Amino acid sequence: MRQLKAVGYALRTDAPASLVVFLVALPLCVGVAVASGVPAELGLITGIVGGLLTGLLPGSSLQVSGPAAGLTVLVAEAVRSYGLPTLGVIVLATGLLQIALGAMRLGGWFRAISVAVVEGMLAGIGLVIIAAQLYTLADTPAPASGIGKITGLPALIGVVAASPAAASALALGGAAIAVCGLWRWMPGALRRVPGALVAVLIASLAAAVLDLPVTTVEVSGLLDAVNFPSVQDAGALTGLGVLATVLAFTLIASAESLFSAAAVDRLHDGPRTHFDKELMAQGAGNAVCGLLGALPMTAVIVRSAANVQAGAKTKASRVLHGVWLLLFAALFPSVLGLVPVAALAGVLVYAGFKLLPLRQLRPMWRAHRGEAVILLTTATAIVTVNMFEGVLIGLALSVVKTAWDISHIQIDVSHNDDTGPLMVRIAGYATFLRLPKLLDTLGSLPADRPIHLDLRGLRHQDHACTMALLAWAEQHNTRESQRVRVIAAS
Repeated sequence: MRQLKAVGYALRTDAPASLVVFLVALPLCVGVAVASGVPAELGLITGIVGGLLTGLLPGSSLQVSGPAAGLTVLVAEAVRSYGLPTLGVIVLATGLLQIALGAMRLGGWFRAISVAVVEGMLAGIGLVIIAAQLYTLADTPAPASGIGKITGLPALIGVVAASPAAASALALGGAAIAVCGLWRWMPGALRRVPGALVAVLIASLAAAVLDLPVTTVEVSGLLDAVNFPSVQDAGALTGLGVLATVLAFTLIASAESLFSAAAVDRLHDGPRTHFDKELMAQGAGNAVCGLLGALPMTAVIVRSAANVQAGAKTKASRVLHGVWLLLFAALFPSVLGLVPVAALAGVLVYAGFKLLPLRQLRPMWRAHRGEAVILLTTATAIVTVNMFEGVLIGLALSVVKTAWDISHIQIDVSHNDDTGPLMVRIAGYATFLRLPKLLDTLGSLPADRPIHLDLRGLRHQDHACTMALLAWAEQHNTRESQRVRVIAAS
């Protein structure tokens, strides 16, 4: 009886929450798919798998998984470079790798990635999304490269000025951005309906009533969109480019999911996330999405926060949101054909803008300038080079900064009189990063006095510093009367 009451209570709270999450997820699933250059139904399939499969698995209890704007750029690059059939192989390999990493209990290590790198990654993704979707707002093809998207903006203005169809699309997309941005100022009762859904509905109605010449979403049907990978497609995994893409998918999807889990844990008082199990749950979802030829999934903070704020208490809400997505895709697929692509682009422009850490950047620059430099460098590299190499550059800078920060060395020079030996005490971490400072200080010591070199305060001394100290002592000891006495820890 108690169990039945608990189930009834969960359904009373989680069923309404699932409807809210469904309304939030629907336009984003479709928009992410269209922006990634794949059929809209593939975004819905990923959302359905995220609810029905990942939602049931252990790990996190309240966070919601589905296609994420953060992977849009990488998916679009993969589809453009290797084709849609290979995307399923990449996503399948990503899921299997995530399962293996979770089974090896490496989930916690993804949380050790520098916050500056993650925020820089999201900022770079946001900038690329905005730059690409500005073209989609005008129903105009976007250049392939990030630099091309930025340098092509003046020409885009000319296209809009010369084409009534492009101007109409831009007006719809601009209206969608405005609705998304202003919706939070609406009365509380209205705010329960997601702003992105309202923006898409208004734009769709306007396009239909005014008979505007804008591009709408192409619909092929849920089953027709499924594309099972073949054995020949699996052969693509022998290519270095495809393997690098798998690693990039794994790194970004896992980091975003586990960072989202940590953030969602701070929003509720329920069970905490088991990060290794959550990584395996995400991997299982991605493996199934790969088998179906769909988009990769991550845990998404926007949908997860909406789930918590709507009063969800158990996993039932995220599972039910997958049920609602499945019913919509199965019963009302033709509705998608009424949605202007420009409206979805407007929703994604707003989503990309929210990825930019505008509020955090100024205080970070004041308090932790090195972290701010890593953030800006990572974002710039993603825009100018590509996603994978941009993240690697950010990680490399983070490692270098950490090594620099921990390589503190203190050099004190003292003496009792003008003729006695100089006391040189070196403490801290003597690494190659501090070698210039060490050699400059030792080189400035007078050559006509004995020196007592006290190394007892050193906690670490790498090979480069050891050899440099030996060479300096040997050079200083060329005169018999000027010996260096080294005092080392016993």
